[in-house]
Amino acid sequence: MMLKGLTWLLALQLAGNLLSALCLPMLPGAVIGMLLLFGYLLVRGTVDEPLNQAASGLLNYLPLLLVVPAAGIMLAGDAWREDALAIAAALVLSLLVSIPFCGWLMQHLTRRIERKAAEP
Repeated sequence: MMLKGLTWLLALQLAGNLLSALCLPMLPGAVIGMLLLFGYLLVRGTVDEPLNQAASGLLNYLPLLLVVPAAGIMLAGDAWREDALAIAAALVLSLLVSIPFCGWLMQHLTRRIERKAAEP
């Protein structure tokens, strides 16, 4: 059962890599594959049991996927130091935009839930 889910995941990633190579070279194939998976799940409206089992099994190993980017960040320390001001500015700007947006979105969703609860 899990093999069927892994086959689906690999097939979607392969399709994403193929689309990336043929049509969209600016997007990584894995990202396109994830978008294909998202579209598939939207169309189906539910997650099949084999896909759920495969995703749950892979989710346990997610922290291992973060080792490679962390090592790359540590090795690229000189580049980080050169662009520290630009990186800090981007982080501060994104913080100043995202926190008010999250507050506004939370208020909007809270009012929406309250309106739905008040309707008969």
